[in-house]
Amino acid sequence: MPKSSNDRKRKAVYTPPASSAKPKVSPRWLAPAMVAFFLLGILWIGVFYIAGGHVPGMRELENWNLLIGFSGIIMAVLLSTRWH
Repeated sequence: MPKSSNDRKRKAVYTPPASSAKPKVSPRWLAPAMVAFFLLGILWIGVFYIAGGHVPGMRELENWNLLIGFSGIIMAVLLSTRWH
């Protein structure tokens, strides 16, 4: 007996192969470092805007303070991409 068109169109369901690899685990230092970079970047920018003219080291850096603060925040974002 001829096969119907429905039988020819039916495909097998994909099942992925079994993996024996262990799931990756983040290093213990990653989460604290990520939070520390983020908080230090935010704190640096906040101190610069609130009291930048009165803090001796920040007065000379002028707008470089924004680069320093945003670098800390960007570093935290980069570290967050490695967090599992």
